[in-house]
Amino acid sequence: MRVRTPLKVTSAVLTAGLALSACGVSSDDSTAGDATASGPVKGLRILVPNSPGSGYDVTARAAAKAMQDAKLTETIEVFNSAGAGGTVGLQRLVNEKGQDDILMQMGLGVVGAVYTNKSQATLNDTVPIAKLIEESEAIVVPKGSPYDTLDKLIAAWKADPGKVPVGGASNAGGPDHLTPMLLAKAVGVTPKDVNYVAYDGGGELLTGILGKKVAFAATGISEVAEQAKDGEVKILAVTSADPVEGVDAPTLKSLGVDMEFTNWRGIVGPPGLSDEKKKQYVDLLTQMHASEQWKQTLKTQGWTDSFQTGDEFKTFLTEQNDSVAGVLKDLGLA
Repeated sequence: MRVRTPLKVTSAVLTAGLALSACGVSSDDSTAGDATASGPVKGLRILVPNSPGSGYDVTARAAAKAMQDAKLTETIEVFNSAGAGGTVGLQRLVNEKGQDDILMQMGLGVVGAVYTNKSQATLNDTVPIAKLIEESEAIVVPKGSPYDTLDKLIAAWKADPGKVPVGGASNAGGPDHLTPMLLAKAVGVTPKDVNYVAYDGGGELLTGILGKKVAFAATGISEVAEQAKDGEVKILAVTSADPVEGVDAPTLKSLGVDMEFTNWRGIVGPPGLSDEKKKQYVDLLTQMHASEQWKQTLKTQGWTDSFQTGDEFKTFLTEQNDSVAGVLKDLGLA
């Protein structure tokens, strides 16, 4: 498995990185967090620090379904606690200190939001469990847009950035925000002139795209892939180094734009999680990662496998915290 450092900027190139019933048991249930060695894990809750339909939400519910279908867990409660780019949910997780039945879905967006929102709760307060995936971003326009090619979009954007608003489901420092800022820098638009409209999650962003509230958007492939197949939106380009399987869109590089970007998502636990429970959850996600159910999920969603656990993931998070601050400063946004 190839592991990349998602936030390394060189010459405007940034390489980063389902419905489910909810009826879990309470955190004081004695069966919460049982080891897989003694049977399926029971009573697990997964907190999604963003709105339904967001990339975090899709990832958490897909992971929960894969674990259940592989009979690694019983029913998992997936619930949302949105706000402030994910830091509201992060604070809730930190407040669950000592609880052993809860994990939180997170990713690059939370790293940035901690920095830009000056959150009291930080990822240093959490227990890293596993990095799961990487995902390309999509540069997408609504059906009937006059910008039906990337060249047309960039020409209009360069002529008057303020009149070509771009939407994203990230606050400053998150992947949907960094993508258009880096794209702007790569094509000759001043990042500070970009008219960026932040939405609280992929579901709200999709509504904004379909309603033509923004001229274009930067968002995860999985959040617009179905709408692109149905012709409701058009993906002008993907930000990954290589084309995304199942997505009819070229890479930015193939269109002459010197930029790469890959978002990533992972799982963390609350502060005070014991080493025993941490190992149980690492083992659970390792078994999920090896399952046929998860392999199929990766293929269906167009996600890139980027599995890391425990201390390796902890080191990665530390690097990301430092890199996000550096990127924002480099773009003149911090």
